[in-house]
Amino acid sequence: QVQLVESGGGLVQAGGSLRLSCAASGRTFNGRAFNEYNMGWFRQAPGKERELVARIGRSGGSTYYADSVKGRFTISRDNSKNTVYLQMNNLKPEDTAIYYCNGDPATGYFPWGQGTQVTVSS
Repeated sequence: QVQLVESGGGLVQAGGSLRLSCAASGRTFNGRAFNEYNMGWFRQAPGKERELVARIGRSGGSTYYADSVKGRFTISRDNSKNTVYLQMNNLKPEDTAIYYCNGDPATGYFPWGQGTQVTVSS
């Protein structure tokens, strides 16, 4: 069973920074290696649907960012550690949400983890 564990969230003032981590564990990842999966960071704010924030390709060479975070967030991965990161700078109150990581439609998804809460105060 694959498990995704997100960490690094917290309370920060507007303009501050946080670095989120997502560690994937399991003997195999649905019979494949972690580096065969595109990975994304998602967030869900109260009363809103979960949305994709950023995505990174299998080797880390390609990235995608939602317009709302472009220029402020950076996604990266370390396949040797089965871990994905999200560096968040210049945080805004509207970034407040629970942040999750997972795969994508092209390469597949895992069971959702618990997420990590990010709260940005104004």
